[in-house]
Amino acid sequence: MTDATKIVTRFAPSPTGFLHIGGARTALFNWAFARHHGGTFLLRIEDTDRARSTQEAMDAILEGMNWLGLEADGEVFYQHANAPRHVEIAEQLLAAGKAYKCFCTPQEVEAMREKARAEGKPPRYDGTCRPDGDAVKHVEGAPFVVRFKAPQSGETVIDDAVQGRVATANEQFDDLILLRSDGSPTYMLSVVVDDHNMGVTHIIRGDDHLTNAARQAQIYAVLEWEVPQFAHIPLIHGADGAKLSKRHGALGVEAYRDMGYLPEAMRNYLARLGWSHGDDEVFTTAQLVDWFGLEAIGKSPARFDTEKLDNVNAQHLNRADDANLVAETIALNGALADFAAPLTVAMPLLKERATRLPDLAADAAFLAAKRPIAVDEKLQNHLNDENLPHLAALAQKLADLQDWSHDAIEAVMKAYMETNELKMGKILPIFRAALVGSSQSPGIFDVLALLDKTEALARLNDQITR
Repeated sequence: MTDATKIVTRFAPSPTGFLHIGGARTALFNWAFARHHGGTFLLRIEDTDRARSTQEAMDAILEGMNWLGLEADGEVFYQHANAPRHVEIAEQLLAAGKAYKCFCTPQEVEAMREKARAEGKPPRYDGTCRPDGDAVKHVEGAPFVVRFKAPQSGETVIDDAVQGRVATANEQFDDLILLRSDGSPTYMLSVVVDDHNMGVTHIIRGDDHLTNAARQAQIYAVLEWEVPQFAHIPLIHGADGAKLSKRHGALGVEAYRDMGYLPEAMRNYLARLGWSHGDDEVFTTAQLVDWFGLEAIGKSPARFDTEKLDNVNAQHLNRADDANLVAETIALNGALADFAAPLTVAMPLLKERATRLPDLAADAAFLAAKRPIAVDEKLQNHLNDENLPHLAALAQKLADLQDWSHDAIEAVMKAYMETNELKMGKILPIFRAALVGSSQSPGIFDVLALLDKTEALARLNDQITR
């Protein structure tokens, strides 16, 4: 591969489940690397295992990619559709003596593995059908698989862009199956053929595929195809250092969407799981594309931390366009559609307090609340006989106010509290109960200013005269 070669990356998930966090990060790294170099990012669905592949999983992958904004170039590739080409290459290797027919039954192969285990050796196929000079095992009419004739001496070396030089002694490999007994190709063959046919120059994936890379490099070598640049990225662990699982929050991408995370925040956070640019923690997608490189990917497992994700999302929310956030908030609470104007005014304040999108909807709910306001049980005790006279007195002073603004409202209420030697902690909960009915809202001076004056006074009077 020369410096002038156009970069082509691919994300190749198996459609057997949702698009999980690890897969989403792999997709992001491939996308960002291709975009940084002005190259091509491809999506291939590895659905050769037809029994386990589901349409639901395919849809979840495509929806997850779309939500994350990781658009692929060109049409989606489906691996099973290229099966005839995979078979053709296997037959080519067979004809060239680089592969052979194996007539061993599954029971015989299992016996070989058991024998190896008993001898303290790795369980694997022992090469019974491997051609040795002119002696070739052949059982007329019997089913067979096609095995790759792997090198038995020397070593296979992968110069990995992340892991560095990785050498594996060839004696550790057995002869892997290329075609099953039903004639269908296996993953190890299909992935090599597809990556070659698609012109993939860089294979960026989890380091659990590192052993596969050596086997695939052997296939590239006998086919005399150029080997792509491998980059095996460390896996993601939980905050406790254990392998990431559902208990750590390892959910499908769509779950994070539904919880109210922004796609730009997810891109930011996923990028920082293993890759870094100095001390930058929060950045735009444009900056990610501008900065991204394989050399900045670490070798140690990254740790998924929901609190850090929340922090990153909160900062992206604070930077987000107000009009977009208004639309998102109304989508979560349709009752706010009739209050778009005050919601727009409130948004700069609301987004400063929010961690995720549902926080915006919850904080803004008071705008659309119906009278009389339903008061949470925890706030009911503030609307007692001792406090209601203060509520009535302040309601009258607010009614006389000509300038219905945050600062004017604050001045009137603070003057009353000073005159009557009252603290904020005494008065504000009374107003929160009367105006909002819950503890979920911006500050009371903001609530009063954002509500229409008539509406605000009506809510106060509902509690005063109840």
